[in-house]
Amino acid sequence: MIAIFAAAWGTSVAGAAPATATPPIDWLTLAMGALGGLALFLYGVDILATALKDMAGEGVRSALKRFAANRFAALGFGTVATVALDSSSVVIILLITMVDAGMMTFGMVLPMILGSNIGTTFSSQLFAWDVDKFAPVLIAAAMSWKMVGKGESAARYSRVLLGLGLVLFGLNIIGTAADPLRDSPLILATLKQFENPWLGVLAGALATLAIQSSSAMMGIVITLAGGGLITLPAGIAIMLGAEIGTCADTLLATIGRSRAAVKAGVFHLLFNIVSVLAGVLLIDGLTRFGTWSAGETGQRIANAHVLFNVVGAVIALPFVRTAAALLDRIVPDRGDDGHAAAQPQA
Repeated sequence: MIAIFAAAWGTSVAGAAPATATPPIDWLTLAMGALGGLALFLYGVDILATALKDMAGEGVRSALKRFAANRFAALGFGTVATVALDSSSVVIILLITMVDAGMMTFGMVLPMILGSNIGTTFSSQLFAWDVDKFAPVLIAAAMSWKMVGKGESAARYSRVLLGLGLVLFGLNIIGTAADPLRDSPLILATLKQFENPWLGVLAGALATLAIQSSSAMMGIVITLAGGGLITLPAGIAIMLGAEIGTCADTLLATIGRSRAAVKAGVFHLLFNIVSVLAGVLLIDGLTRFGTWSAGETGQRIANAHVLFNVVGAVIALPFVRTAAALLDRIVPDRGDDGHAAAQPQA
């Protein structure tokens, strides 16, 4: 988001466009709208993530251990848990802490990490369905539930609704603020540069690193695409970059942890880097699939996101044992590290 608007702003300031029939853009109003929408959006993400994390509790932990015995079940559970918690980072960090505590081996969590990559695509579909118009209803329902409901359970569920409502409302404000940019040839030309896949990947990675959420990044990209500001190839390239940027949280979670926990974080990073490199090489195929699958650019980007992560996870799943053995060599156990590396089961 920051990279996209910074590039757009920089181009408009560097060289003024010749006089045309296009009405001038009120940059102050646009900036205030974009910043206000982004602040509301990120605040909603924080409320939603915290509320869902509090609701997870020991039930999720025990389920993780139960499903870890079979890699196919683990893949499915990683997907479902990420959809339920609306954050792949939360799921993967939870897995890292469990590995660090010796509750599971790093090899057992690898299929779940692959599943979390699939689960994160649900948010993209949600944003592409243009449900932000119902944000006030969710916010009103959350406030009503909080006032009428009793007990901690009602408070938790009302926070989930409030967080989701603020996320969608923030996206709506961002889209409305960016609407005038559709009439600026300079801005459209700047954003078109992200069709270069390497520039798009870099922009997506840096922006995701800045806002600390790949789901948030995808929501912004899909919103701008729906407004005609980002083309399908540029949106897919930024999506690929977001897959790398999202690894920052999980890598930070491994600092000071056991070698087994570090291996889980390194696997997430290496898998995403390798899959993104493959995605860049096959970006024309992703673009064709997106064009075939839907008529609206935002929905096309969301569909390409699903295809990319599902295919990547399915291809990698048979090789998790090989990956675990390779990571044992790349990140060898220390003599004082009490967590042995066990291979994932069939």
